[in-house]
Amino acid sequence: MHTLAQLQSGELAGIQRLSLAADLREFPLEILSLADSLEILDLSNNQLTTLPASIAQLKKLKIIFASNNQFTVLPDVLGECENLEMVGFKANKIHTVSASSLPAKLRWLTLTDNHMESLPEALGKRPHLQKLLLAGNRLRELPESLRQCKNLELLRISANQLSAFPAQVSSLPKLAWIAFSGNPFSRCSDSLQSVPLISSSSYHVENVLGQGASGIISKATWTEPQTEFPNDIAVKVFKGKVTSDGYPEDEMQACLKVGSHPNLVSSLAQVKEVDYLALVMRLIPAQFHNLGLPPSLDSCTRDTFPADFTLSIEKIAKVIEQMRGVFAHLHAAQVCHGDLYAHNTLVDEQANVLFGDFGAASMYHMLSESQQQLIKRIEGRALAYFIDDLLKVCAQKDSQSDQYQLLRREAQQLLG
Repeated sequence: MHTLAQLQSGELAGIQRLSLAADLREFPLEILSLADSLEILDLSNNQLTTLPASIAQLKKLKIIFASNNQFTVLPDVLGECENLEMVGFKANKIHTVSASSLPAKLRWLTLTDNHMESLPEALGKRPHLQKLLLAGNRLRELPESLRQCKNLELLRISANQLSAFPAQVSSLPKLAWIAFSGNPFSRCSDSLQSVPLISSSSYHVENVLGQGASGIISKATWTEPQTEFPNDIAVKVFKGKVTSDGYPEDEMQACLKVGSHPNLVSSLAQVKEVDYLALVMRLIPAQFHNLGLPPSLDSCTRDTFPADFTLSIEKIAKVIEQMRGVFAHLHAAQVCHGDLYAHNTLVDEQANVLFGDFGAASMYHMLSESQQQLIKRIEGRALAYFIDDLLKVCAQKDSQSDQYQLLRREAQQLLG
């Protein structure tokens, strides 16, 4: 994080990335002095309502983040930024998005948790669009032109006001990750009791193990000796009313609907109290670690891996075999995970798999048979990309093996 004083003093001359959070109410014009170098501008967590027309002078600007500000309109000047690819205006008060606010090279658009009821048809005229996050708005329909976004791979439309499953997605040949829970067409009023309902006083929360968009996972201990549950537990306490993927309640319902599977993180109990929603889970053994890393700003929708990371073809095949089983189990329960990625996959040294993170999951039992088959095909592409990503880190000595070629063909078949 940088300071306004650093910017004003000229200390930041030549930097490529600028992050300013200083309760700003006006755009600091000193930023324009960075026009020859600035590629990423992060103005999140301020009080901004507008951007000046002069921001178009930032000719090298590729990415702008302005989440948690006070914008009510997506600024039209963004469309004049000739190299802008990524626009992130999460958690503002945006109700209007005009055609002129969408950059020609737009690749990644985040407008989660705003007040939009519609989007312009011009969205379909952004051929580079790969990632579109719109959860937590008031959208009643999607632009018909969305059918033209042939490169769109990830779509988040949960927690809106869509009355019907958007037919436009059936025309998107690369769509692999979709979340649509919490809309009128997909709402589920069932209260699933696949695990017991308990009180939050049943356990003590201890150290934090990790956190994501929807909640915080902590190690926990029971307040009383247990005969029903294992001693080693973790608790996921859901946070906020809406996340980048939708409503926490929908995540918990989907997780409970899926039930148990040897390669899924096991849910043991649920907590539903005023302003407190939680899942009690079996504690993941310490030897498990994340298989991959989340997508980067460059990779956009595809997982990343540490430098020089490799896997033998035997371990890759073992992981994929287990993930096939998870995929079949999820869709037998009519649940789309929506986030089938290596970074959501835990493995140990023997390539045993535990899969979790249902933040983007959507139940789809209420859809028509043809729509259900479409959802399964879409998530099949995610499995194909998962296989493809692992093959990219395959040990060089195994890259010409028969097993490698079989998995390559499987990925191609899933892509259709």
